[in-house]
Amino acid sequence: MTKVKDKIKETPTEELTLEERNKENSKRDFTKVIKQIQSEFAVSYFYMKPKWNEWAIRLKLYNNQKRDRSAIGDPLLFTIHQTVLASLYMDRLSATFEHREAGDEETAENLNDLAEFDYDEMQKDEIDYIWDWDASFFGRGLLMLMEFDTKMKCPVCENWDPMTTLRDPKARSVNGDMRGRGRARWIGREIRLTKYEMEKAGYYFNFEDLKPDNTDIKSLVDEYAQLRADAQGYSNMTVPETLEGDNQTYRLLEWITRYEGKLYIITLADDRKQVVRFSPIQGDNIPIIDRSLYPTRDWDGVSVCDLVEDKQRAKAKLINLGIKVAEAGLYPMYLFDNNRIKNRADLNYEQNKFISVSGDPTGAVQIMPRDQVKQDVGFILNTLDTAAQKATATPDLQQGQLSEEERTATELTIASQKVDIRYSLSARVFGWSEKMFWRQWYFLYKTYFEKGIEEKVVRIKGVLGAKFRPLRRENIIAKIDPDVRISSRVVSEAENYNNLQIFRAYVQMIAQDPTVNLRYAEMKLGKLSGLKKDELDQLFPKTVEEILAEEENEALEANQLAVVRATDDHQVHLYIHNRLSDTPAKFAHIRAHKKAMLHLKENPDLLPEGMQDQMQMMNPTGGEGVGENPLELLTGGRGSSAIAEQSMS
Repeated sequence: MTKVKDKIKETPTEELTLEERNKENSKRDFTKVIKQIQSEFAVSYFYMKPKWNEWAIRLKLYNNQKRDRSAIGDPLLFTIHQTVLASLYMDRLSATFEHREAGDEETAENLNDLAEFDYDEMQKDEIDYIWDWDASFFGRGLLMLMEFDTKMKCPVCENWDPMTTLRDPKARSVNGDMRGRGRARWIGREIRLTKYEMEKAGYYFNFEDLKPDNTDIKSLVDEYAQLRADAQGYSNMTVPETLEGDNQTYRLLEWITRYEGKLYIITLADDRKQVVRFSPIQGDNIPIIDRSLYPTRDWDGVSVCDLVEDKQRAKAKLINLGIKVAEAGLYPMYLFDNNRIKNRADLNYEQNKFISVSGDPTGAVQIMPRDQVKQDVGFILNTLDTAAQKATATPDLQQGQLSEEERTATELTIASQKVDIRYSLSARVFGWSEKMFWRQWYFLYKTYFEKGIEEKVVRIKGVLGAKFRPLRRENIIAKIDPDVRISSRVVSEAENYNNLQIFRAYVQMIAQDPTVNLRYAEMKLGKLSGLKKDELDQLFPKTVEEILAEEENEALEANQLAVVRATDDHQVHLYIHNRLSDTPAKFAHIRAHKKAMLHLKENPDLLPEGMQDQMQMMNPTGGEGVGENPLELLTGGRGSSAIAEQSMS
């Protein structure tokens, strides 16, 4: 059996492995928990079934393959949904970890590198697409983040299908607010697995003697597989599975509920009569992150389908009626005068046919009139289309087509800005779930990454090529859990561009001031321009002063004194030393640098030859001393140590 890292402390002094826990669970009496789950299942099933049926109808509209073959379907729902989905999916949300305690800066940087590496390992680009698709189509998308792959040393993500998910009818979200109010008391889904998949997972037990079950009329996974097939235009796709051997699948109910005061994920088999999994959940929250597009106070919120479905139906109906009118114009019905039309064969349609009549058809020859599609049909179609576009902020321009009306450049710019505002709102709402995702991701590393045992090598792409960094628990687990900042790529790029313009103009205005730190200004401009840290390090190699200050930081971090030299660039040293965590040695050393600057301001002759002009530029107004012996302070002798020791005391 695969050894999955899924340990739980059963007692304060004992830690059971997965195999040991499975052996104990196989002997337990689960009668009570089975009754609890069956009662919760019944409540959820009758509450969710009308929703599933409605969603199945909407899937048919979305794919539009189940229509009458003689009719024309309208792709309004597909067009609007794909436009919203494309805008939100392409605007990738980025997560940044920020330390909450001095000394955790490097840990936060390691977490950022690890998150970037795991983005590919977890296949999060594919996960996000399905997550966003479900949120925009069903109103809420569900993503489970609970397991940790010890082989890849990476958390495992899995999208839950809303069409087979059952939940607490009273829940407003999966985990409720900060106090847990409105959280789901239970949530579950139906799945199909082979015995090989159950064995490989490692946490299933007593599944070896399971029998195939294909008779339950409440089977979600089978019923809605048929509904999805209907949406694709196929019929009679459900065939009872009568396979033999390893490829036979078994219907399972995976259920997350609270039992005896603790959260468990429990799996039932054999028509929900037998427990084959009983795993406690770390923490007090259900490990499912829910994502909403247009959230309200209830669970489902508002989806794209809610806003567009009725308009697509009306458009399709009018379009098909219009087609019938056009066809009637080609093959119309006519009234004719028996006294004037003597030969009924003349009424049969032929091209360039002339029919003889008694009397004047105005001017000797006249084309027979026929009906046209009325203008009010086009008006109604345009009204329905406009209503759908307004509700979802998807004008023609956003869909990739030009408006039929002539618009000025200013009008197009204003319209584009308003669309961006609407989409940025949805991106910010998506940011709530993205923040919860990365918090849960950090929690899994904190839970499963054993101190001093596990090590993960991360590939970091830099300006000089890829480099590999080994990370242990102490490198990624902070003293206090870090904050997670989520930013939209589109919004952050717009903000950075605006800040870049403001900062560039300001630097140009103050550049002539000799006291301005232009090196810092140039690095800041590079950062606002989107350059990464390793690129800036290549553009601005560390100076000798920066290297010396970082070496001093090693001593100061250990609360040991470091010497202040006469030749130090005190401004650079102060900037580097401020990155340290707070220690008495750090504060003492910073005070010594400040006092040295005051002495040099009063006694510039104490500087080595060649540095006096530089100091004069740094302090053009002069100043007063502080009373200590400047020679003793600046020679690197006992003077600087004495000042530091006095500051520490």
